[in-house]
Amino acid sequence: MEQRITIYCQTTALAELRDFLRGTLTMPFLSENDKLQLILAVEEVCANLIIHSHGCNAKDHIDLEVKESPGKLVFEITDKGKAFNLLDYEIPDLNKVKGEKRKGGLGIILVKRIMDEIEFESAKGTNTCRLIKWFQS
Repeated sequence: MEQRITIYCQTTALAELRDFLRGTLTMPFLSENDKLQLILAVEEVCANLIIHSHGCNAKDHIDLEVKESPGKLVFEITDKGKAFNLLDYEIPDLNKVKGEKRKGGLGIILVKRIMDEIEFESAKGTNTCRLIKWFQS
């Protein structure tokens, strides 16, 4: 199974992304909790790309492909924005974040906790982020 969607770099497109993922993640091995966590992780990465890499420029777009393989789901997100490597992200001190009462900065922590593997590559102006979730068969 492979499903694809292209969304434009506006935060309003995140609702379309969520609807697409709800319609795609219908595998019987996924619990409702699994589905919600996967949607949260993919949405977080896409929201960060829309806001930080593309500056909410509606002329830009992000492509998402969902691939089901035996025992795993792969979410491949590609764009041509400013590169951001999730693997280089340093987790902030949660006590400091709490003390500052700032908004944001915790979504990537969730992505890293939800997904089993994260791959990132950037070549010839195209960035690819693969979020991989393994499941017991």
